[in-house]
Amino acid sequence: MTAKRILVVEDEKPIRDLIAFGLRRAGYEVREAEDCREARARIVDVRPDLMLIDWMLPDMSGLELTRSLKRAKDTEEIPVIMLTARAEEQDKVSGLEGGADDYIIKPFSPRELLARIQAVLRRATPVGAGDIMEAQGLKLDDSSHRVSAGDREIALGPTEYRLLHFFMSHPERVFSRGQLLDRVWGGNTYVEERTVDVHIRRLRKALEPFTLEGLVQTVRGAGYRFSTRDS
Repeated sequence: MTAKRILVVEDEKPIRDLIAFGLRRAGYEVREAEDCREARARIVDVRPDLMLIDWMLPDMSGLELTRSLKRAKDTEEIPVIMLTARAEEQDKVSGLEGGADDYIIKPFSPRELLARIQAVLRRATPVGAGDIMEAQGLKLDDSSHRVSAGDREIALGPTEYRLLHFFMSHPERVFSRGQLLDRVWGGNTYVEERTVDVHIRRLRKALEPFTLEGLVQTVRGAGYRFSTRDS
């Protein structure tokens, strides 16, 4: 099996070297960048399977870099884990809403970092290849990993794709945040339940231009469901 490629974007060389060393020992192919400009050049050179991005970078913030990557068609599906010393809840929410798939607070252990990387890579890999599901004009083709409404494609990040795939596979059923974490995030104990709300909002935002956001419904006090009926 080909080793997964990880791009580490961190301006502090000792930290970058330590992370890269641990990743290489774990069998990953590692590329390094010390700022956003170099990171973009590395992406053009070899597309990574995942990026670790420090929040504080010399030329622009890691959050700004993440947002720009998620807005671009050719990089929107690259999973991103943000590395930061900012531990406030609002910072975590800002990072996740900015497009990050996970958020790790410094200092962290090599073991935790590897567990987070493995979890995000699992989530970025589609489950159940070959399925085609449709509901109220919304179509998910798992063999091509595309979501569309009519003849227009809907751009989704890897986590939103997996969330929608799960919902469309289980229509009309209500799932709590904890159940969604277990079923969509693969039982990753490091992910907080608040993360579910962030990705639900991102999924709805992607569906909104097609007036399909109402398919993902909030069931007060219980969780979320996918339904073609009025909530």
